Amino acid sequence: MPPSIQKVVWSQIDSPIGLLTLAATQKGLCHILFDKPGESLIGLKVWLSKTFRAFQLEKHDEALLPYVEQLEEYFNQTRKNFDLPVDLYGTSFQKRVWKQLQAIPYGEVRSYKEVAQAIGIPKAVRAVGGANNKNPVPIIIPCHRVIGSNGSLVGYGGGLYIKEYLLTLEGWLEQG
Repeated sequence: MPPSIQKVVWSQIDSPIGLLTLAATQKGLCHILFDKPGESLIGLKVWLSKTFRAFQLEKHDEALLPYVEQLEEYFNQTRKNFDLPVDLYGTSFQKRVWKQLQAIPYGEVRSYKEVAQAIGIPKAVRAVGGANNKNPVPIIIPCHRVIGSNGSLVGYGGGLYIKEYLLTLEGWLEQG
């Protein structure tokens, strides 16, 4: 019996932090990539090949329009919470961390240590950082709201300038 083929649709949004590539399954948004010029689809295909045995990728702007609209509202500061379905692929530990990240309110931050404590594994600070790094839907799952214990902006897959932009947008960082 051939493996089932996962159908994935994708679209792009031009945002204040650059081009974002969005991908979704029938269950919900499964991936957001920060554009590295000319590499968005390559990065998406690499992630899909690691996540699914077989996949069919199709551009479908209309299917992703609700996600695009909510992201635009977020960037326009008229949305603080996302309420569309996500389809997350990761380990059970990663999913615990991602669920905890979703509990961090707009405009607030937590340290990696605080996240580790909140999931009941206080010594898992580095593992929390690793799960943050593997977050497949940044912004929607707000890994940008996690900072170092000393208040420093450490690590962000899209680059620290994007983390700084998002925290400024949410009012946690002063515009300088």
